[in-house]
Order: sequence, then C-alpha cells, then structure tokens
Amino acid sequence: MTAKDDPRLGRYAELLLARNATVNMTGARDEAAVWEHIADSITLAPYVRDPYIDIGSGGGFPAIPLAIVCGVRVTLVESVEKKARFLREVATELGLDATVLSMRAEEAGRDPCHREFYACATARAVAQASTILELTAPLLAIGGVALLQRGKASERERGALADAALVLGMEIGEEIVLEGYEDKRIITAHKRTPISVRFPRRAGVPQKRPLCLHA
Repeated sequence: MTAKDDPRLGRYAELLLARNATVNMTGARDEAAVWEHIADSITLAPYVRDPYIDIGSGGGFPAIPLAIVCGVRVTLVESVEKKARFLREVATELGLDATVLSMRAEEAGRDPCHREFYACATARAVAQASTILELTAPLLAIGGVALLQRGKASERERGALADAALVLGMEIGEEIVLEGYEDKRIITAHKRTPISVRFPRRAGVPQKRPLCLHA
C-alpha cells in the first residue's frame, strides 16, 4: 500500500488545495506538489513517538500526514488563526487525535501544560537549525527527540547546532541521509537533561538571534 492509497491522505490533499485557493496555506499549488510534501513528511514516520508536537504547522506538514500514517496523538502549534482554524477542521474531518494551539512556539514552550511533556517534536519552518532546537527542546520530556529536516548544512551551522545542544540539555544523534536525496537529511536531537528557565527566549528572539550562531 502506497501513501496515495490512504483515503485520508487523499482527502487532506483535497482540503489543502481547496483552502489554498483563498488563504496562503502552502507554496504547493497543485496536486503533484502537495503529494511531494506529503511524501517528504512521511520520511519522518519511523522516528515519530507519542505524544508528538509540531511547531509552526502552517498547512499541516509534516504533522497531519504523520498523524494519519502513525496514528499518534499530535499537538499542532500555529500562531496564524486562519491556518489554525483550517488545521482544526482537517483534524475533525479526518478523525485525528489532534489538538491545535493558536500561539507562538515560544509561548507553548513556557506553558506548564506543554513544557517538557512531549516525546517527539518537529518543525518544518525555514530557520537555522539552532533556532529550531531552541523552540523544540523546551517542549520535550527527558528522553524525547527533536526531528530536524535539513538540507546540506554549512560547518558554521553545524557548529552552532552542536553548541546549542549543549546549552539546551540536548544531544545530537543520527544524521540520516534520505535514500535518493543527497541534499535531504533528518537530524535527531535527544533531550538528556532539564532545560534552563531562560529558554525559549522571548517571542521572535530565537529567529532574530539564532542560539550560538556567531558572525
């Protein structure tokens, strides 16, 4: 059975394309492009753990395809209310065990209901790797894993990620190069110790001043 054989994935693709006609949910403008994003999301499936949180969920990649394929509980964090509303509608129609939080990742990371609670975290947003680590680490329980989807990283970015991991109580694990995609990889980062109350920094700062990424 391929991904396209799952009717819920097909319905998700239909809903996303329909909403994208009126709200800018994703850069994928046709069916082929949406399915490419779905396939890319599903590459994370072997590493997903329950409960799972995704930040900056946008149109639902990778969280919605992963919730369908893996059957895990998922929390989606999306600060744009129009997008959050769409995610709630999709979760309801597809019968997913999903909660959508209309807030920034920095807020979720300081909320006692979500801080250091999850077994797995993802973030598909375009940002420096150390920024993604700062936003996901506060949400992970000890032993939890952040899954970072990356392209080829510069030595500067790799160094910043390694240094940020030490600051955030994380340990960089595997770097999995996806078969057939030399420029696509998954980096795992594991939560080893509780995180300092300093993190995450206030809203917007992790993106503007990526942790440990020096000029």
